[in-house]
Amino acid sequence: MSALIENKIFSVHGGLSPAISTLDQIRTIDRKQEVPHDGAMCDLLWSDPEDIVDGWGLSPRGAGFLFGGSVVSSFNHANNIDYICRAHQLVMEGYKWMFNNQIVTVWSAPNYCYRCGNVAAILELDGNLNKQFRVFDAAPQESRGAPAKKPAPDYFL
Repeated sequence: MSALIENKIFSVHGGLSPAISTLDQIRTIDRKQEVPHDGAMCDLLWSDPEDIVDGWGLSPRGAGFLFGGSVVSSFNHANNIDYICRAHQLVMEGYKWMFNNQIVTVWSAPNYCYRCGNVAAILELDGNLNKQFRVFDAAPQESRGAPAKKPAPDYFL
């Protein structure tokens, strides 16, 4: 769901929640459950930053919220973190900074769904938290080989 890197970088799948203002509140979430349709856990997995939103807004996904720069700034300040690193949204350039470099989306699936034509990225941090983005394309089809024909595990049925 989330991780804290050297007490300075908050990494989360989706985004923030109006029900959470501190990292300690996230630590109290029971993670050993199905993802609920609403609430803090759902929001951390489904919420997205949005340039045109001031504060909180309804998400077109039907789960989580949209949140603006003031929300990110308040969260980062309250928790003494440098920035938020998240995924969950296709970024054609592989990564995208928002709100004066207070949050970054890193997308690591090149040519998403074999049709989007996007590049992908990973964020590398060194021991001093210096960052470097590695941007890459999808591997050519001929180098990928045929997909495995293993049956799906029972828990996906």
